[in-house]
Amino acid sequence: MDPEHIRASDADRDRVAERLREALAEGRLTHEEHEERIDAVYRATTVGDLASITHDLPAPSEQNGADLRGSADSGALPMTASLSSEAARQLAADSKGQENLVAVLSSADRRGRWLVEPRTNVSALLGTIDLDFREAVLTQREVSVHCAVFLGTLEITVPHGVRVVNNTTAVLGTSDFQGTEAVTDPNAPTIRLSGTCILGTIDVRAKGPKRKWFKTDR
Repeated sequence: MDPEHIRASDADRDRVAERLREALAEGRLTHEEHEERIDAVYRATTVGDLASITHDLPAPSEQNGADLRGSADSGALPMTASLSSEAARQLAADSKGQENLVAVLSSADRRGRWLVEPRTNVSALLGTIDLDFREAVLTQREVSVHCAVFLGTLEITVPHGVRVVNNTTAVLGTSDFQGTEAVTDPNAPTIRLSGTCILGTIDVRAKGPKRKWFKTDR
């Protein structure tokens, strides 16, 4: 059988999605092109379909991979191409090591361009906390989110290709993960969840980049 006609696996799709994320960070693709190709990745059925999506992109170099993965020595890791590497490092200079988010009968969120500390503590009591990582910058390749959810909700949105490790405990509560289970690449940016959800909900979704709307004057 022609290799191009072999059915694509979820792991194949994740590898291509990761390459597109790298190409976006390198400036080879615009946000609109990246979004269109990500949509094509998850519609692809064969290896040949996936190959056509990256046919005009060079193979990722070892250096590019190191720049994107980041480390404690090299600075922050952009989840997407929202920031250049230099801008990410400047943002990382403000790191304090951890952040605490509390929602008691209220809501709290982190959206847009924000710095993800090595540890983020979230506490929701009859409240909602929304963490959107699609334009976030990680201080290191793996970060942790420690949860204390009681009669509340924690909503997490990550870009495709990000690995989410769930070590939370649900007590009469629910933990729902969609779109992140197939990411097994050990070099992928990783968010590790821990803590307890009692009579509450932890909802994790992998989504494409936010759509940008431009208004023009006529």
